Amino acid sequence: MIDKGKKNVLGINVSAVDYEGAVQAVVEAARRRKPFKATALAVHGIMTGALDREQRWRLNAFDLVTPDGQPVRWALNLLHKSGLNDRVRGPDLMPLVCERSARLGLPIYLYGSRPVVLEQLKVRLTEAYPDLIIAGARPSLFRQSTDQEKKTIAEEIRRSGARIVFVGLGCPRQEVWVYEYAELLKMPAIAVGAAFDFHAGLLSEAPRTLGRWGLEWLYRLLQEPKRLWRRYLLLNPAFLAMLAAQSVGLTSFDDRGMEPQNSHNYA
Repeated sequence: MIDKGKKNVLGINVSAVDYEGAVQAVVEAARRRKPFKATALAVHGIMTGALDREQRWRLNAFDLVTPDGQPVRWALNLLHKSGLNDRVRGPDLMPLVCERSARLGLPIYLYGSRPVVLEQLKVRLTEAYPDLIIAGARPSLFRQSTDQEKKTIAEEIRRSGARIVFVGLGCPRQEVWVYEYAELLKMPAIAVGAAFDFHAGLLSEAPRTLGRWGLEWLYRLLQEPKRLWRRYLLLNPAFLAMLAAQSVGLTSFDDRGMEPQNSHNYA
C-alpha cells in the first residue's frame, strides 16, 4: 500500500496514493461513520481548480484526490518524486471499493446520472458482487437544487443506511456536490465521473494501451467530440505549459484558493 500524502500540482493538492491506499482510506472512514470527501482527477479536473480559485478551495478541502489520468501521475512523479507506478482511476476505484464494501457489509448509495443508467448499474453491480448491499439510488435533477431539496436528499441518503455514496455527476459538478454534502451525510462521498456509464455498460472505455500512454482523452474525444473538444484541445496544452513552468521553478502555484461565497447545491 502506498500513501505518501498530498503534493501540489498546479495548486491542487493531489494524493500520492495507489489503489490499495485509496480503498483503505475510504473504507476506514466508512467504518468510523466519518465525513470523507474523495475524487479522482484527470487533467480536466486539475485545471478546473487551477483556473478557478473557488474550485481550488473546494478541491483542496478534499480528504482524497487521486491521480486519475496518467499525466497527473506523471506530474506527481516529476515534481515530487512520488514513485507511483500506476494512476488511480475513478472507474477502477469504484469496483474495488464495492468489492471491499461487500466483504465488510458496508451498504452503498448511488447518486447521479439518469434512471436508466442507475437501474442497469444496480443490476451489473449485484451480479459482480452478490453480497453488496445497495441501500438506494437517486438520479440527478440536472439542475441546481433548492436548500430544502438539498436537506431532503441528504436525509434520504442517511436514512437509507448507506455508509458510502458514489457520485456520478460529471466534473466539476460532482466535486461541488461532494464538497457541499459530505458534512451533512456523515459518510464518505466519492466522485467517480463516468464510472456509472462504464459499469452500466452504456459507454465503452478506452483500450488499456491508450490509457497507459496517457491517451484515454483521445478515445473519449472521438466518442463525444462536440461536448469534449474544448476540454481536451484547450486545457491539455495549458496543463502541460503550466506543469513545465512549475517543474523548472519559473512559477509556483498557490494552493489556498478562495472560500466559495455561495452554495451551488448541484443535484
